[in-house]
Amino acid sequence: MSKPINTSKNNKSPIRYNEPNGEYDADYKPTKKDIKTFPDIQNGRSSLIQGTPVAIQQVGIHNFRLPLKYQKREGGSIELETKVTGTVSLEAHKKGINMSRIMTSFYEFKNEYVFDKLDVILSKYRDDLNSFDSKILLKFSYPMMKQSLRSGLEGYQYYESALEGHLNGNGKFKKRLHFDFVYSSACPCSYELAEFARNDRNKATVTHSQRSVARISIEFDEIVWIEDLQAMCEEALHTETQVIVKREDEMAFAELNGSYLKFVEDAARLLYEQLIKDKRIKDFRIICSHQESLHSHDAVSVILPPNSSFGEDISHELWSSLIHTS
Repeated sequence: MSKPINTSKNNKSPIRYNEPNGEYDADYKPTKKDIKTFPDIQNGRSSLIQGTPVAIQQVGIHNFRLPLKYQKREGGSIELETKVTGTVSLEAHKKGINMSRIMTSFYEFKNEYVFDKLDVILSKYRDDLNSFDSKILLKFSYPMMKQSLRSGLEGYQYYESALEGHLNGNGKFKKRLHFDFVYSSACPCSYELAEFARNDRNKATVTHSQRSVARISIEFDEIVWIEDLQAMCEEALHTETQVIVKREDEMAFAELNGSYLKFVEDAARLLYEQLIKDKRIKDFRIICSHQESLHSHDAVSVILPPNSSFGEDISHELWSSLIHTS
């Protein structure tokens, strides 16, 4: 039994209260009936709203992690750590949402291939939270075994990817895939100047090249495999960065860069040429960033097909996210 204590030294009418029991009760297991009596502020009356009672476009959880299964193009599956962002819309008269329901709804599908289940997952937690719109973003790093150019050695290349789904209030579902391809870009201007200095003045030269990133974003209904996007990028640009490199591979890579010189404008158009041909792709955006070795700034480009719903305005934060860090 808690002991009443006196908290007032000078008051003629002392205030008394029961001192809380500070010992954790590991044996307490509330029943469903008990839980119904617990305070639920998030689902409280609209008078509890703080600030202006207006609708919120997105509210939810960001960066909760779990292992999810993904199908591979050649068969089989792979389990990858996935960072999940899940949100719903909130009407003006509602105080808030029970955010744990997004997680519990998602965990119901943790053993399934989520690539084909996004619409079902979105519908589930939208209904659980009685909302109109629901969105989800799954961020993961997808490994592929890649062979060196001449030595025949193999190593895993990891591709930063994100799968995005949106189910709006009218029941329209939209699915997008974002994919980063890292490549080397050797400058055509630097190459010509280096050749001129060597031929005209017999000067040793090294042309400048740099690690570069293309972020491909596509909208699709029929499945487009991550392996498909990697193959399109490789066909367009040819100079993907390497995993395991021996001397013969380094020589091959130098030759490859010499064969496929490219400005950032060239990279965007070469990728466009590949994506526009694939009828599975309903819409796309290509962002290229050449992280210059000559300049102290980056060279960038954005290209969209006609009537694209992707935005052409790129924020500073998005450009900065193209710089891959460990």
